[in-house]
Amino acid sequence: MNVTRAEAAPQPSEHGGGGNGLLWVLVLVAIGFAILRPRALPDYPKLIDWQTLGALAGLLAITQGVEQSGMLQAAAQRLLARATHLRGLALMLTASAALLSALVTNDVSLFLLVPLTRVLAAQAHLPLGRLVVLEALAVNAGSALTPIGNPQNLYLWHRSGESFAGFITMMAPTVAVMLFWLFVAVWLLVPRTPIALKPSADATPVQPRLLALSGALFIGFVVALDRHWLLAGLGVVLAAFLLFRPRVLLGIDWALLAIIALMFVDLRQLADLPAVSALLQAWPIAEGWRAYLAAIVSSQFISNVPAAILLDRYVHDLPALAAGVSVGGFGCVLGSLANLIALRLAKVPHGLREFHRISIPFLLVCAASALLLRL
Repeated sequence: MNVTRAEAAPQPSEHGGGGNGLLWVLVLVAIGFAILRPRALPDYPKLIDWQTLGALAGLLAITQGVEQSGMLQAAAQRLLARATHLRGLALMLTASAALLSALVTNDVSLFLLVPLTRVLAAQAHLPLGRLVVLEALAVNAGSALTPIGNPQNLYLWHRSGESFAGFITMMAPTVAVMLFWLFVAVWLLVPRTPIALKPSADATPVQPRLLALSGALFIGFVVALDRHWLLAGLGVVLAAFLLFRPRVLLGIDWALLAIIALMFVDLRQLADLPAVSALLQAWPIAEGWRAYLAAIVSSQFISNVPAAILLDRYVHDLPALAAGVSVGGFGCVLGSLANLIALRLAKVPHGLREFHRISIPFLLVCAASALLLRL
């Protein structure tokens, strides 16, 4: 491998991906709502999706365990030994992200791949921010295919009465468009240059016991989530690390959990505004391309999961709504929780700037292309 070419990766920052600036913006918005539209204190926790927040907390802890075990570093070394050029590595990472997200949901895919990508960038001169943004786009695209790929699909699938295969058939054309443009983006944004290894450092020793503990907890936690045993599963994860590896809990990105909680509080209050309801009732968005565009625009402001739930009252065209909230995950970072998770896991400086530089044009191209399916 060439040791002089390729783009240098930025150094990780504990406050990457927009840092905690977004957290303080959300705090100010919450304060504004509390002043202008006060609620009783017990009502605020009801605005938070505790299932999502608890699942993220458990996955963050398990991801920290895997990362501290040294397994990612070892896997990255083997991967770099086989990779020949940067574009090929990027294509492999994005394809893996898209495929995994269709099978094990978009956030779980990011928890598996973004830490690995960060370690890869630490061992070679890789454009970390660009790779992570492409992975975020990939999980939004791939997860749209199946009913279990993301929360909005799960909600719409249950509402629709479609079979599992029927839902996949319905989403396949839109997903094909998104994946086509995803791989075009990888081809254009990632050069076919040899990967430049950084000076070798002492190898991080793998801790088999911590890796085994994290793996067992991951399997158990996913089963617990599937059985709706969130509290029991989260309690086991936190207790196991507290007893055996308390340092793992210190590495959890607690600010990310606060950001997600405040997003629920702020965005649900925004969606409940009478002006928003009046606007949606006045617009002819019941079906067709209007429903599709309404879902995209709404997702940019309130995220695609709340948009799917809100517009379900006004839109009677399920394929248009499902396609719109899927495409709406691109563009603004608030379009999908997966975007925030990817940037926070990456810990890359100026992550929001890099994300929007790629994601907004990607949204415009995908939205226009997929719109042809609705005409």
